[in-house]
Amino acid sequence: MAIHVKNNIQWVGQRDWEVRDFHGTEYKTEKGTSYNSYLIQEEKTVLIDTVDHKFSHEFVQKLEMEIDLKQIDYIVINHAEEDHAGALAVLLAKIPGTPIYCTENAIDSITGHHHHPEWNFHIVKTGDSLDIGNGKQLIFIETPMLHWPDSMMTYMTGDAVLFSNDAFGQHYCDERLFNDEVDQTELMDQCLRYYANILTPFSPLVTAKIHEVLSFNLPVDMIATAHGVVWREDPTQIIHKYLEWADEYQEDRITIFYDSMSNNTRMMADAIAQGIHDVDPKVAVKIFNVSRHDKNEILSNLFRSKGVLVGSSTMNNVMMPKVAGMLEEITGLRFKNKKAGAFGSFGWNGGAVDRIHTRLTDAGFETLLGLKTKWRPDGKALLECREHGKEVARQWALHPLENIESKQASPVNEPLLNTAEASEPAVNAQVSSTCVETTAGQSMLCSVCQWVYDPALGEPNQDVAPGTEWTDVPETFLCPDCSLGKGVFDPIAKEAAA
Repeated sequence: MAIHVKNNIQWVGQRDWEVRDFHGTEYKTEKGTSYNSYLIQEEKTVLIDTVDHKFSHEFVQKLEMEIDLKQIDYIVINHAEEDHAGALAVLLAKIPGTPIYCTENAIDSITGHHHHPEWNFHIVKTGDSLDIGNGKQLIFIETPMLHWPDSMMTYMTGDAVLFSNDAFGQHYCDERLFNDEVDQTELMDQCLRYYANILTPFSPLVTAKIHEVLSFNLPVDMIATAHGVVWREDPTQIIHKYLEWADEYQEDRITIFYDSMSNNTRMMADAIAQGIHDVDPKVAVKIFNVSRHDKNEILSNLFRSKGVLVGSSTMNNVMMPKVAGMLEEITGLRFKNKKAGAFGSFGWNGGAVDRIHTRLTDAGFETLLGLKTKWRPDGKALLECREHGKEVARQWALHPLENIESKQASPVNEPLLNTAEASEPAVNAQVSSTCVETTAGQSMLCSVCQWVYDPALGEPNQDVAPGTEWTDVPETFLCPDCSLGKGVFDPIAKEAAA
């Protein structure tokens, strides 16, 4: 049934207590989720978003209990994914021709999902408005790549409600709708989990878009999300959290994750963690086995951490498959300002550690040399692991360490190395960095969609002639693929561009 939100706004969404997987199996929804749809009844009646497609008929049936569907004047779709717009086909079968207000990119997505190009689409852009009577308007704000190209927010004047789409939401199911009604610790844990696993790659855009919205100087009395709670008590608290999380967030925390064939690598992980604690008892260290722990929990902890240590046994001269999969996830999330290292046990060769090191370096982490142990670690090997952990604690410390003799600490730039492996080829011993100064002929990478600007080619469609250096490209330049400005571009090495 409907829940009163504010004045003439009602929640008409759907709770999903049973769902445990989102985006295929990409995201574990351990707390369920909700699909938030809102009905506004002013002089004009507006429906904002629908629900997931599996609840289509149930949604329309419940909506008919609240209102004659023919009274709906407009449908606003903030996002075209099936969990937002999934019930459109069933709804429009009953009220064909109802205008749908959405971004241009959303038309492509909605048509691709539902195959109804004849629907009555109305394209909106940032700043466009829709008069709904009683002195109130809906103002539209495009938010491309947060987290799809079609995304937008809708602001309702008069009531000062921001229908924020996926931003500020969480996969969290509760019969209580508002943020001040639910367990606060549980709520913020789910907010961070949602941000870490879904929005981290788009952090530069999060900051830019929040500041853009704030620049409109619109009062925000309530934030009505697409999933989870509606923020009515101190709604801007979640905005401040997003700004904090988007700013290369880290705590004094280290995440260790591994997979092991015979528990040898697990023994190494335990000894390394003990060594970290010996030197820096204040740092929080969490250890996860990727075969047994929820990967989203691991990624949430990594998001909070200043550094990560990744361990794997060597199998067929490569890392364990679940570790490889986790590294693929990490690469896609594009973490910033974090350190990393590799470790693992082996029998005939130690290829897994070398490969992990390379993947971490390529993913933009500041890396230190890996640690290898042959076969099951004995007492001597475990002591070496513990010393490795101590050196990690020293090099990654965020505060002065007490009771540590200066002679015990290695120089900051000295790579970590298991002495038993000193005879093996080194693997990029020195720290790597993603920071590259812009030079002549420097290619630039869009951090959102990965489009590359090559000075040799220019961008003729925007009158940027071949041979134009990035510093000479006009500030009005937009990425051809995602339509974002110069601020989201980062320099890349010439060999990477090639």
